[in-house]
Amino acid sequence: MPDWFSNLAQWLALPEVGLSTVFVVAFVSATLLPLGSEPAVFALVKLNPELFWPAVLVATAGNTLGGAVSWLMGLGTHRLVDRARGNPTELRALQWLERFGPKACLLSWLPVVGDPLCAVAGWLRFAFWPCLFYMAIGKFARYLVMTAALLWAFPGAFPS
Repeated sequence: MPDWFSNLAQWLALPEVGLSTVFVVAFVSATLLPLGSEPAVFALVKLNPELFWPAVLVATAGNTLGGAVSWLMGLGTHRLVDRARGNPTELRALQWLERFGPKACLLSWLPVVGDPLCAVAGWLRFAFWPCLFYMAIGKFARYLVMTAALLWAFPGAFPS
């Protein structure tokens, strides 16, 4: 691993900046931008094992709030399209999703489809607070399982 990368990872993992970095990366990765936050959580926890639970909780909060922004973007887009068309829109291909309602947001942790799912939940005008609740459960489970699995798979310290 290049020295500059090790130095950057160590600086970002400092308790003073590490949790805020994890929050921002998790928030941005929950939008439609292609970014993964698990490496940031793993790096912080690997360098500061005592921050396991704070890192998982902060990442969950950031990712859930990012999902909420996606939900709001979906809702706003739906309203804009309805106003432009002059009548309500129907997405026949997504009618099956309506059967699950906000519980579908449990799947917001999935790669590729999870983040757009939050926007679709807003588009379909699912209730905000239940969606946020289910997003948080799914995202918490992902961070918990992924971080624990990575720590198990890579038990040694980062090479210097």
